[in-house]
Amino acid sequence: MKWSYWERETWFKDLDLAVIGSGIVGLTTAIYYKQKHPDKKVVVLEKGSLPKGASTKNAGFACFGSVSEILSDLNTHSHREVVDLIEKRWKGLTRLRSLLGDQNIDYKNWGGYELFTDNQEELYQQCLTAIPEINELLQPVFGKEVFRTTSNDQGFQKVQDKLLFNSVEGQINTGSMMSTLLSKAREVGVQVFFGLEVEAIESGSIYLAQGDKIQANKIAVCTNGFGSKWIGEEVVPARAQVLITKPIPNLKIQGTFHLDEGYYYFRNIDNRVLLGGGRNLDFQGEKTDEFGFNNKIQDSLTQLLEDSILPGQKFEVDSRWTGIMGVGSQKSPIIRELEPNVFCGLRLGGMGVALGSEVGYELSNLL
Repeated sequence: MKWSYWERETWFKDLDLAVIGSGIVGLTTAIYYKQKHPDKKVVVLEKGSLPKGASTKNAGFACFGSVSEILSDLNTHSHREVVDLIEKRWKGLTRLRSLLGDQNIDYKNWGGYELFTDNQEELYQQCLTAIPEINELLQPVFGKEVFRTTSNDQGFQKVQDKLLFNSVEGQINTGSMMSTLLSKAREVGVQVFFGLEVEAIESGSIYLAQGDKIQANKIAVCTNGFGSKWIGEEVVPARAQVLITKPIPNLKIQGTFHLDEGYYYFRNIDNRVLLGGGRNLDFQGEKTDEFGFNNKIQDSLTQLLEDSILPGQKFEVDSRWTGIMGVGSQKSPIIRELEPNVFCGLRLGGMGVALGSEVGYELSNLL
């Protein structure tokens, strides 16, 4: 399909910035850039009918990492790198709340919890021992102790006696966040176009799957889990499996919950339990940017609900879905110039809600 003269001249002529990807990073990049340069013409191009990767498919955790995740990161990153990354996540969450307003994203500071199963005694003891060290490590970021233990008073079974509690963790409504981001983008004069898939970028030209071409002075690639198309193996797609129950009367669960170094996560929403994860059961099979279900992992999610999260309670699964994250050997996001006037903000490492706005802000400054 080719555009008419009117379409081309009205919407795609004299573009100052074209952003590829309408997720958190893409929209915040466009918003922050437009706020600094109100006279510039900025568009966002999205291949899906909705933001396609993870921004509308995540669990809505306003988090920066559990104790076991942080311990795992300390095995592969320096102390300084871990603190810097957590600080960047916290800045991103703060920036997101400031940009959109807590009411518009349904932000709740109910805290975060980490659970350990009966067969994770060793990891449990390691994390208990590490709490003082991690609190001290993060003191410069939060100005207070973040982690402590708490009792299991929400009915979980087949887990260790104590839960680890994070006092500053919260949760948001992902749909409200993305809807408000889109409204904010339009409010500042950014135009967002859906159903436009980018096939190639060459010398400032964007070639679309339907055969049209767009010229822009600057281009920002913000496709996260689909970023390997642009920068190779520095970004690896990682599919996430998710389910949500039907409403459960008198649901006791309130907050965000982490299990197994963050590979499992669940929360309450509208008297339902939203549960995702299990990628560690099949790393190779989930290293894909194709949406689809992994029955082994989906079965493990259902089993986890039955055994530990909602033991002895009747529940029904309402729906299941998948999202595509962008991960890599390092957890820090990639924000750089790829070639003259072509930039990227990629590899959110499963922390897009936390990192997205900060990456968008930094990328807008680089632009």
